[in-house]
Amino acid sequence: MTSAVYFSKFLVTKQVFYKSKHSYALVNLKPLVPGHVLVVPLKTSVVNLADLSREENEDFFNTVQLIHRFIKHHYKADSLNIAIQDGPEAGQTVPHLHTHIIPRYRTNNVGDKIYEMIDNWSYESWEERRREYLSSGGREGRKQLAKPDDQRVESSEERMEQEAVELSKELARFLENNPTLK
Repeated sequence: MTSAVYFSKFLVTKQVFYKSKHSYALVNLKPLVPGHVLVVPLKTSVVNLADLSREENEDFFNTVQLIHRFIKHHYKADSLNIAIQDGPEAGQTVPHLHTHIIPRYRTNNVGDKIYEMIDNWSYESWEERRREYLSSGGREGRKQLAKPDDQRVESSEERMEQEAVELSKELARFLENNPTLK
């Protein structure tokens, strides 16, 4: 990326692996699992979802959807968590709108505290996978695999830059193979 990109007040240019007109995707400083990335508006004054203009909103969610498809493909994820913590009371720790995209798997699934309510959610077409998930203990059965925030290790700047370069190359290849997503 050529121009400086900020996540709130933090310079993240070297972590960015995709940039659109109004948004960008970057590797996470403290990923929960490999492939945990963020999608963020370029404007640092956008703190909440309601701060986006219509054009910025369209670009932001198009970017979220593109990166969702790419991360699911690249990391061979069974599912993804898509999370926006809109305000400090919702758990937002950086005052800049951002969407977490987190790969999830049927086996060796690493939980997190953001989705305590997911165990109560149901939809007919998901019932078989949901039963499989719950029969393996659901969230309680895999909490021992999750690392609390204070035990998650920050990635080095060099590692994040390397990961961003790798993801940028893989995303370009993904878009070549899926031209309708451009």
